[in-house]
Amino acid sequence: MGLIAIGDIHGCARTLEALLERLAPASDDHLIFVGDYVDRGPDSRGVIDQLLALRAHQRCTFLRGNHEALMLGYLDRGEYDLWRVNGGIATLNSYLEDNEVRIPPEHIDFIRATELYLDTPEFFFVHAGLKPNLTIAENLERFGEEVFLWERGHLKARKPVWEKPVVCGHTPLEEPLNEERLITIDTGCVYHMYAGLGRLTAVRLPERAFLSVDYQG
Repeated sequence: MGLIAIGDIHGCARTLEALLERLAPASDDHLIFVGDYVDRGPDSRGVIDQLLALRAHQRCTFLRGNHEALMLGYLDRGEYDLWRVNGGIATLNSYLEDNEVRIPPEHIDFIRATELYLDTPEFFFVHAGLKPNLTIAENLERFGEEVFLWERGHLKARKPVWEKPVVCGHTPLEEPLNEERLITIDTGCVYHMYAGLGRLTAVRLPERAFLSVDYQG
C-alpha cells in the first residue's frame, strides 16, 4: 500500500480526471486530498461528483481546506460576502439548475465530513500547514482551523521543529517544495492564467515521487 497526496483542485474537474488517469492508483493505495475542492474553477460540482465516485472503490481521506470552511460558513450561517470574494460564485454557478442553485445533500454531507488533518506514522497531512516553531503535538494541542486551514508561516521557516514531515497545500507555488520536514503540493492549478502556475500536483509517498498535469478545465 502506498500513500498518494493530491493538491488543491479548486473546481478543475477535467484536470483532476487527467491526474487520476495518470496516477492509475493501485487498489490498495490510500489517496489523501489536502482540501480546496471547490471555488474559483469551472466545475466544483463535477469535482465532488468524481470524488464521491472514487471513494466507492478506493481508500480516500478528504481533508478540509479553507474554501470548504467558507462554503460551510455560507451553508450554516449565511456568510456569503467572504465566500463570494474567494470564488464562491463559481461554485454556486456549477450547481445552477433552471436558474436555481441546487446543491445535492450528498455533496453537503461530503463537505461536512472533511477532516482537519491526517496523522500517519511517517507523515502528517493538513491543508495549509502548522506553526513551524512548535511540534506537531503542540500544534494539535493549541490550535484548530485558524492554523490548519490558513497558516503560511512555515514557508519562511528554515527548520521546522516538527516530529515528521508535514504535507500540505493552500499556497500556490511554481514548484512543489520537497524539504526534509515539509512537502507542499499546491502548484496553482486554477491559476493557469499566471506564468509558472496552472498544474495539479500529486506526490507518492514515501518515495516523494511528484506527478503534475497541466490545467485542462
